Amino acid sequence: MRARLPGLLLACALAGCGTVNPYYDAGKAHHRPDGFVNSDPAARVEGAPWYEVIYRRWRGDFRPAAEPAGGYAAFAERWRAVPDRARLDDPAGPPRLTWLGHASLLLQAGGRNILIDPNLSSFAGPSPWLAAERKVPPPLEVAGLPRIDLVLISHNHYDHLDEPTLRALLARGDTPEFIVPLGVKAWFDAAGIGRVRELDWWQRIDFDGLSLHLTPAQHWSKRTLFDANATLWGGFFLDFTVDRQKSTFLYTGDTGYSSDFREIRRRLGPVDLLAVPIGAYEPREFMRRQHNNPDEAVRIMEDTGAAQAIGVHWGSFALSQESLDQPPRDLAAALAGHGVAAERFWLPRQGETRDLPLR
Repeated sequence: MRARLPGLLLACALAGCGTVNPYYDAGKAHHRPDGFVNSDPAARVEGAPWYEVIYRRWRGDFRPAAEPAGGYAAFAERWRAVPDRARLDDPAGPPRLTWLGHASLLLQAGGRNILIDPNLSSFAGPSPWLAAERKVPPPLEVAGLPRIDLVLISHNHYDHLDEPTLRALLARGDTPEFIVPLGVKAWFDAAGIGRVRELDWWQRIDFDGLSLHLTPAQHWSKRTLFDANATLWGGFFLDFTVDRQKSTFLYTGDTGYSSDFREIRRRLGPVDLLAVPIGAYEPREFMRRQHNNPDEAVRIMEDTGAAQAIGVHWGSFALSQESLDQPPRDLAAALAGHGVAAERFWLPRQGETRDLPLR
């Protein structure tokens, strides 16, 4: 059987090795018998074939064309902060958000510690030689996190669903509930990780003082050679009440710019705080459909009616051609171009905590 495996894999690759979607609902436009698609059917994103990925890696599409000004050490010095231990250890305090680098966030509200897309590893990928290297150390190790109650995973890409981080979290005794898009639970089942709930777009879970929706995004999923778009992707809209004050929070997940964000506002209302990617957007011809750029991040802010935004998905991993310090410059130009006050779009340092707007 071992001798036949390479031939089997080749035949499987040539045949496409189609998947079957056990969640298929013909009444939902983003469902397909073999997986899922974006709201805009023309925005079909499946990831490049393996030979194109190898070529693009060789060409340099997935690494910065230049170091940040002064080098990576100087960049880390500018963009990392010592976490506020007292605030991290007090989940009952005012609602707040801590950026842990890349797309990883710690949301603390109503006595809950909610971890979003945690990746505190030294690389993002299946192995160090086939991965994006982390250029800025995370501001916290897993051991330094407070007790985690909920973990939200937006999709199955390695920079968002990181097995070493989750293993370390469970190994120290945490027993969080995991909320994931359709199909991603199978990965947790195979890993022996329990307490997992799956959501389709627009589905809602209610907790005490907190409601959570999975929202659409324009992206894709893939974790192996043969499972492109077999699982769903998305973002999370949280609506919570703390001491009679309300706040809404939207984490978009990875996304290209689309009409999804106007629809989120229409269905769920305006957003008090938006967490939106501002990095991994070059080369544009390759990234456009799957990763918004800073100008589109500002448009997403406007589409969702966000009172405040925070930039994520930048400054940590060498994922794309723009230098690690390019997103803040491009964001500043975009805010000026759209006539949006710079103070409405936060760029905290990694490890820094900001209070959520309340009403």
